[in-house]
Amino acid sequence: MAWILLPLAMVGSGLVTGGMMIAFLGGAPLLLRLPREQYVPVHMFLVSRFDPFMPICLLTALVSDALLVLAAPHATARVLAGAAALLLVAAITVSLTKNVPINRWVARLDPDDLPEDWESVDPRRRWRDWNAVRTALAAAALVCNALLLGSVLA
Repeated sequence: MAWILLPLAMVGSGLVTGGMMIAFLGGAPLLLRLPREQYVPVHMFLVSRFDPFMPICLLTALVSDALLVLAAPHATARVLAGAAALLLVAAITVSLTKNVPINRWVARLDPDDLPEDWESVDPRRRWRDWNAVRTALAAAALVCNALLLGSVLA
């Protein structure tokens, strides 16, 4: 069973980390530089490209790692799978409590009629900062999965 779950955990966590890294290195800096009237449509374009792909990859990795806690061949592998699962739960928590609410708020905005107090409600820096947190969590989960793979192959 571990021989099926481990590749799923690796691919899932790798795709999640890669997708979040793209947003961290490219998407967030782009959005921060856009004039506010261009921000909303570009943000919505980017979000529509990542959803539902990212949640599916994240859940695939999480479920695989959680099952590996039970199915991995030795204690070190089980601990690494557990650590990866916990890191992915943390990344999901940040996504659901910080980034997704911002995405939903932006989706309700009319780009031609942005709030008068835009400077005080502009979510771009908060979104970028929380995306950095979840990217680091996903990357740490990927490292755990790589170490897990190494421990199983050793």
